[in-house]
Amino acid sequence: MKFHNLLTDWYLKTKRDLPWRNTTNPYAIWLSEIMLQQTRVAQGTPYFLTFTKEFPTVFDLANADEEKVLKLWQGLGYYSRARNLHKTAQHIAHDLKGVFPPTYNELLKLKGVGEYTAAAIASFAYNEAVPVVDGNVFRVLSRYFDIESDISLPATKKEFTSLAHELMPKDNPATFNQAIMEFGALQCVPKNPDCDNCIFNDSCAALQKKKVNVLPFKSKKLKVTNRFFNYLILEDILGNTLIQKRTAKGIWHNLYEFPLLETSTIADFEFVSNAVQNDFFEQYTIISIEECSDATVLHKLSHQHLHIQFWKIKIKEQIENGINQTNLKTFPFPIVIYNFIDKKELNY
Repeated sequence: MKFHNLLTDWYLKTKRDLPWRNTTNPYAIWLSEIMLQQTRVAQGTPYFLTFTKEFPTVFDLANADEEKVLKLWQGLGYYSRARNLHKTAQHIAHDLKGVFPPTYNELLKLKGVGEYTAAAIASFAYNEAVPVVDGNVFRVLSRYFDIESDISLPATKKEFTSLAHELMPKDNPATFNQAIMEFGALQCVPKNPDCDNCIFNDSCAALQKKKVNVLPFKSKKLKVTNRFFNYLILEDILGNTLIQKRTAKGIWHNLYEFPLLETSTIADFEFVSNAVQNDFFEQYTIISIEECSDATVLHKLSHQHLHIQFWKIKIKEQIENGINQTNLKTFPFPIVIYNFIDKKELNY
């Protein structure tokens, strides 16, 4: 068929040399796919190289301490991916003797592995004829065939999966899947694609109908919640500070942070000062409270906008089991907190 022939030819001439493309090892493919969820290739590649160097096999990852895994993941975001990655590695190493499930349906049973990731592993590692359907694939197919179905609906996912399966050459599904994703990432990009220099510019329905900029169609808009975090950085007479582990379910689970005062809006000095002296650190003698205003951050997550303020509180006493700056950097933090620490805002 003309579509897959043109696409494959373009891919073989244009594809990027990415480290996880030079293998059929399901461990490396699984690792790359989990990392690249919600992450750009340029950002994810250094993490992939670090992980495969530190954990060259699934057994190495399974036997690692969770905090080490989270520390190496620091900055990639969506930390539940890292926790699921670690738990799944333990399941594969200990329960499956290090052998990855060899089929799409079996791969779906792994924790943290959804339809897209299972399809990617099944086709790239085992050459199973199952299509991958991600944002790139939605975009390419919706434009080429002028499909106006709402991609936020589950029924549309089935529609595009069926179409991709029909287009896929069953003797070489891996190359087809790689090609269509690469085409969406490099050529058929979301905004201002170079349609004049596109292999499909004489057959793309959206181009002919001047609908490239309106496809794919997505109706559902994500509701974003605003939250207001005040991090309280205690500094004792030795220059040590205090941190805590986020054990509650939700964002940043099992990462570390400074004591947190969450408010319903941006907090002023008086409110924070009262909370510090009456609710948080009443056991200490407060010398000073200072807002690190230069470090105020708006940190955007997919479903939450975090308005973060940092407050330095100096005390007369010594913190029991206090953490010095050198040791502080060894803990896994949300990247917004680590960046604050790394800029030496604490001035130890």
